[in-house]
Amino acid sequence: MNRVKATTGRVTPHPAGPWQGTVAGFCASLVGIGLARFAYTPLLPAIVGAHWFDASRAAYLGAANLAGYLAGALLGRTLAANRSTRSTLRAMMLLASVAFFACAWPVSFAWFFAWRLFSGVAGGALMVLAAPSVLAHVPPSRRGLAGGVIFMGVGVGIVASGTLVPLLLQQGLGQTWLGLGIIALMLTAIAWRGWPRENAPVASAMQHHHPAPNGSLKALFVEYALNAAGWVPHMIFLVDFVARGMGQGLQTGAQYWVLFGLGATVGPLLAGILADRVGFARALRVSFIIEAVGVAVPAFEPGSLWLMASSVTVGAFVTGTVPLVLGRVQEILARHPGLQSAAWQTATVGFALFQAVAAYGLSFLFACSGGNYSLLFLTGSAAMLIAFVIDLLAVVRTASAQQVVR
Repeated sequence: MNRVKATTGRVTPHPAGPWQGTVAGFCASLVGIGLARFAYTPLLPAIVGAHWFDASRAAYLGAANLAGYLAGALLGRTLAANRSTRSTLRAMMLLASVAFFACAWPVSFAWFFAWRLFSGVAGGALMVLAAPSVLAHVPPSRRGLAGGVIFMGVGVGIVASGTLVPLLLQQGLGQTWLGLGIIALMLTAIAWRGWPRENAPVASAMQHHHPAPNGSLKALFVEYALNAAGWVPHMIFLVDFVARGMGQGLQTGAQYWVLFGLGATVGPLLAGILADRVGFARALRVSFIIEAVGVAVPAFEPGSLWLMASSVTVGAFVTGTVPLVLGRVQEILARHPGLQSAAWQTATVGFALFQAVAAYGLSFLFACSGGNYSLLFLTGSAAMLIAFVIDLLAVVRTASAQQVVR
């Protein structure tokens, strides 16, 4: 097991250059999240249409990936500690690639469920390990740009899945899964030599396992988790809603998914600009309101222009909210920088947990309601509004506490 040393901010040079590691991180987020998770959304109506599984079971298969993501987020550091971060990253990218090939044959529901679960495990581990591993070897002045490039992989993966999946489906559903597996293997090969040979120096951040009690911080954890739940209707059901719910077909549904991916690609940049202008706390409150509206729009079966705006907006905040919440964590714990890493890990696990629970819950609701899409989107919007109310209450409580102290 590699020994992990504490650090005071010194950057360890990457033997092959930091930008090769950044490319590897980009490939990891593209494979582990952009394709392994989001390519399933445009595939959902095709799976139902080919009678591989009925609509309710197909929705549960989408939720399996989210459950695996939670497990991967929890186990990623442990796997890296037992082996090495570099070998774990390679193994997880290979696992995600193999899962695509395995899904080309619908042997049984259990078989498909297991491989969707494994792909989620790979995605969760890659999300926890890839960026910290790479950014530890990037000069501080370039970490913002490098991090942006890494997480752009999620949006690029969504766009790629929305454009490639309809083309691959012309050859057949099984061939589509095989094609995605080949793409994932190619990206794995590109990333193979780009990972740093040394584990990221994170020991100093791991000294604090329990963030100090803080009302604003706890409220933020709940808000971030509610956001994860609120995105599920778009992440799992958007393409199916357009293709089958509105009767416009898979090709049109995939086009809306591409718009979702374009939003996800530019989301972190736009969110950062907003936070620079108004601060992270205000930017989050603004985002909650915009998200609540964007998520609710499909429930009213609007025209194409409104649906396009909803797809782009929600897609942008799926990735854009991540830097906003991270920045808010740093604001709240500005006087306790050693606690920031533990707090961010807690927020990430809560995010993954609520997303998995919401995916299963909404899949159950969809089955019990006889395929009522509007109910799904309104439920997601309600989660965003609750997050907004919680944030306002936290602000009021903090202001009252400060007055008492004075």
